[in-house]
Amino acid sequence: MTISTHVLDTSVGRPASAVAVRLLRQEGSTWIEMFSGETDGDGRVPGLRDVAGGAGAWRLMFDAGAYFHRQGVESFYATVTIDFVVRTADAHYHVPLLVSPFGYSTYRGS
Repeated sequence: MTISTHVLDTSVGRPASAVAVRLLRQEGSTWIEMFSGETDGDGRVPGLRDVAGGAGAWRLMFDAGAYFHRQGVESFYATVTIDFVVRTADAHYHVPLLVSPFGYSTYRGS
């Protein structure tokens, strides 16, 4: 199974670099961190691809507040959390984040 993400700052129309990203997998009632890293200059997370764990509940967490603070921009969201379900362990899951200081959206990409 592979998981990837891409963070775009829609307020400036560019990739969001140096955003801290955590990937967690749910085991029972506990969330286990499977990966942590940060976005590169293209808004992508190097090293986040092949993930052990398979089907189940997953969570991506993005430190949007720190990113906007470094930009000198006031923002509403401190952390953006995206919970999603992996149903097929042999598939690729791309979960992009489009973020601005006062809103965000996401979708399942390819």
